[in-house]
Amino acid sequence: MTPRLDAISIITSDLAASLAFYRRLGLDIPDGAESAPHVEVTLPGGQRLLWDTEEVIASFDPGWKRPAGGERLGLAFVCDSPQEVDALYAELVDAGYTGHLKPWDAVWGQRYAVVLDPDGCGVSLFAAADAA
Repeated sequence: MTPRLDAISIITSDLAASLAFYRRLGLDIPDGAESAPHVEVTLPGGQRLLWDTEEVIASFDPGWKRPAGGERLGLAFVCDSPQEVDALYAELVDAGYTGHLKPWDAVWGQRYAVVLDPDGCGVSLFAAADAA
């Protein structure tokens, strides 16, 4: 048997704020999920994205500590065009989320930007620079 990647997990200090952020990025998260300590959604490719509160993680891993000093995992959302990267970045910043890297034309051929989610994790927004 070969292991298969099935899920990516986000540990959050504020579940409602995290879910609201990721809804703005187009994830189909059920209404009312904020009241649960654990949330999961199935992504279009079949993998799952999970959210757990810090309290849930500490309940089964008493030695767990909130990471400090850098990210452990980054999520990236592809956009249809460079203009969508710019517009989505502006929408998120205007909604009160922290812009980390304003949109720029990266040397690797993409329009790229980074916004921080409510827990301070960088979320990349990108599109092919020559996308129509």
